[in-house]
Amino acid sequence: MGHGIAQELHPLFRHLFVRLFFPVACILLVCPFPLFAQVSPGPLAKAHHNLEGAGNCTQCHVNSVSSRAFRCTDCHTEIARELAQHRGLHANFPGSGAPGAACVKCHSDHNGENFQLVHWDPTQHGFDHSKTGYPLTGQHAGIANCRSCHQAKNIPAAARAILKGKDLGHTFMGLDTQCSSCHEDKHQGRFGTDCARCHNVQDWKSATIDEHGFDHSKTPFPLTGMHREVACAKCHTAGADGKPRYTGLGFSTCSSCHADPHHGEFTKPCESCHTTATWRKSSFVTTFDHSKTSFPLLGRHTQVGCVTCHKTVNFNQHFAHGQCADCHQDVHGGQFKQRPDGGKCEGCHTVKDWKPSTFSAANHATTKYPLTGPHANVQCASCHTPQGRATQYKIKFAQCTDCHKDPHNGQFAGAPYKNRCEQCHKGLTWKSTNFKLAEHNKLRFPLTGGHVAVPCNECHKPRVDSQAAVFHFTSLDCTTCHDDVHHGEFASRMTVKAQGKALGCEACHSTREWQDLTRFNHDSTKFSLLGSHRAVECRACHVPPNLEHSLLHVDFARAPQLCSDCHKNPHSTQFGARAMDCAGCHNTNKWKPSLFDHEKTSFSLKGGHQNTPCKSCHTLKKEVAGEMVLFYKPTPKECSACHSDGVPQGKVSSHATGAPAWSPLTILEPTAGAL
Repeated sequence: MGHGIAQELHPLFRHLFVRLFFPVACILLVCPFPLFAQVSPGPLAKAHHNLEGAGNCTQCHVNSVSSRAFRCTDCHTEIARELAQHRGLHANFPGSGAPGAACVKCHSDHNGENFQLVHWDPTQHGFDHSKTGYPLTGQHAGIANCRSCHQAKNIPAAARAILKGKDLGHTFMGLDTQCSSCHEDKHQGRFGTDCARCHNVQDWKSATIDEHGFDHSKTPFPLTGMHREVACAKCHTAGADGKPRYTGLGFSTCSSCHADPHHGEFTKPCESCHTTATWRKSSFVTTFDHSKTSFPLLGRHTQVGCVTCHKTVNFNQHFAHGQCADCHQDVHGGQFKQRPDGGKCEGCHTVKDWKPSTFSAANHATTKYPLTGPHANVQCASCHTPQGRATQYKIKFAQCTDCHKDPHNGQFAGAPYKNRCEQCHKGLTWKSTNFKLAEHNKLRFPLTGGHVAVPCNECHKPRVDSQAAVFHFTSLDCTTCHDDVHHGEFASRMTVKAQGKALGCEACHSTREWQDLTRFNHDSTKFSLLGSHRAVECRACHVPPNLEHSLLHVDFARAPQLCSDCHKNPHSTQFGARAMDCAGCHNTNKWKPSLFDHEKTSFSLKGGHQNTPCKSCHTLKKEVAGEMVLFYKPTPKECSACHSDGVPQGKVSSHATGAPAWSPLTILEPTAGAL
């Protein structure tokens, strides 16, 4: 097959094809792997330097270098582990597609030994740490040097085993989120490893003791009554080392901490008359059984002193006690009076304790704002900000922005959306959107061709100076999202308008595929493609630099326009000034036959010579610069130089030309004298 193609080519090209390209084509047909796999596109970065060599290609590439699948996680097991556990920075990036395809979008190789494989967005110190799953808040937000935390000494043993072979002083992987991995445990393990039970990142010294903090009831001294309001430092005073003591404290009797105000007058222990609810209320005055009355003392009421309710010494005097409001002030300021029960306290509280409230999500469903989706899991205090008696339970909820910050920074505040989040988002999850392809195609930028398959966040991403993703673009030109790979070379062509809009990149390309150039008309350039040039591949003339396979870095304006810029002159210098005028004898339709007009020479081809092949007369070859070149002059003009001197046989005449026909014709080799 290759030999048949070679026969159709010019003799010089045929020679090159048979000697050079034909053997390469045979190798391509026989070789089981793509030829590309034997040629590296560039040196590997220093980190991968040990993988240099054609034999190591499949250490990173799956099957062959033409595959779009990679073995990145075979070596980077620490990242593979994070991806499997859906945590860490890399778990935030889309993982669809072939294995490793997402890796090379950020970490491309074969760009030179000193190429930086890791790119910080925007910089290392401006990196958004919340993307790792561990946002830097409170005191952590003020840490300027990343290496203050990311040190080898802070990496636990379990992570070290996974990071085996890595420079622990250089990596940013392996840290634990436990406080003790970076901070000294001042309590020496007495309270476990969960520091957040008592402390927070805002202020380490202010320990929180509440239902979400340290549970003192699990110690030998549960905190009850007024003890709950005592500051930790009141009991846990400094020891000899100047640090708070958490062990070795006396607490078996009240007198371990409190002075005896009775100065030893009573021999019974304090708790026989007093409780932790309040020191001033004593049970010593009576043994009256209140459960036999119409108001049994239950829950917290058992800790209330008699005189709190019985203002006088007449205990038989009746007073109202049917409702909580008979004794207790409405701390909610009448916010619940519109309820069917008139806002009774027992609708949400019990006598066991004022907190926590018994008002559940099921109860909330009977209000004007039922809790659905993620709202059902939201803590009450997240919406009803605790402010003591000033806490508001009647709050605005008509729009999402009444409670939530607008993550779009007002981009949808105007018509037709007017910040109605539910037009695009569902209540089940914020990330699930109702805004589909059909809605997008009603906008100024309908999605067509390859844009249909592009994920939303590829175009709608935050700017460098903003945390909000951009949904309103001032310009819808291709260059808003795509780099001008031609570096302004076609600026004038891109400004041409169609239907009142500048064509931009679509002057040549379409959204169906970047390589679709059916809109480009080469006739509009300085070099129209005529004849055989129409079948020539673009990069045959527009040669990519550095042996690249794409046209991204080609300077199209510098493409050759003269025949000699692309084609070698097979005639050497024998035609003098006409040597560069290929069009004088040839055209772009076909190199052969030549258009040369022989009648303009001193040897006319009229008569019997009219159908004689050129090679019958032009046979002289000389070696020029190591190659044999066919010379057209000098060529013998005498009859005897080509014909024998035999006598004509027969009186045969040429009716077509009137010239005598000679037979037989003997072609002679030119003599030295004829040359």
